[in-house]
Amino acid sequence: MTHPLIPQIIDLAKPVADSLGLDVVGAVFHTNQHPPVLRVDIRNVAGDTGLDDCERMSRALEAALDASELIPDAYVLEISSPGVPRSLTTDREFASFKGFPVEVTTAEPHNGHTIWTGQLIRRDHESIYLSQKGRPITIPRHLVSQVQLIDRAE
Repeated sequence: MTHPLIPQIIDLAKPVADSLGLDVVGAVFHTNQHPPVLRVDIRNVAGDTGLDDCERMSRALEAALDASELIPDAYVLEISSPGVPRSLTTDREFASFKGFPVEVTTAEPHNGHTIWTGQLIRRDHESIYLSQKGRPITIPRHLVSQVQLIDRAE
């Protein structure tokens, strides 16, 4: 269950993140810990999210939260990166996750299927290429609606 302060915290955090070139991905308030822990996940809009991004956001958001008095009692603020994206969208992500298991969803059937799983080989302007149990699969890019990392190739 989401803590009732989360929408207000996100509304406060978004302009702070925007001013630093960051996006707020989500927030969780763990009130079952002493002191409670507020974790805000951020992503750098221009590239990889680094420790310096987390530190800058922590300082700026801490000041904004203190000024707002939204959380009156003591708490711990944690700023982190959400980790690896589940959906692949950029050329950089496709290059980085070459060889990883993915699920490709198409908007309409291609060779009788709308969902394809396999190891990512590559993506070019025309197609997405997978290896499915050693067999190469080519899926026209204009049909692809989503490519997601999965835990294992099926």
